[in-house]
Amino acid sequence: MAPRPDLFDELRVVLADGELDLTTVPAFARDLDAARHGTGRLFVIVDLLGVTFMDGSVLDPLCVAWEECRERLGWLRVVHVRPGPELVFRASGLLERFPRYASALDAWKDVPARRAT
Repeated sequence: MAPRPDLFDELRVVLADGELDLTTVPAFARDLDAARHGTGRLFVIVDLLGVTFMDGSVLDPLCVAWEECRERLGWLRVVHVRPGPELVFRASGLLERFPRYASALDAWKDVPARRAT
């Protein structure tokens, strides 16, 4: 896994690849924390396009980050296309909180994959 945060104005992007499970989630959580550093409005895109496997251990850091973004008058959106993340979000009842975006640009424009044209 090689997640890394990038900063573009008020938008922060956290990229992850490989497997997100109990052994790799601590690094992912640190990257989410680093992306939320600072003050002011906060917009975070979590790009999971390179993730080959994901289990429920990713939910806690994602939910903490989502709540902080909301408190700071921003948002957190998740980019993924593989079925794994959607199954995890659906099983946990968080599919509405984390709808699927096909690309970072779609996430920025708030065009969920089911409505993308």
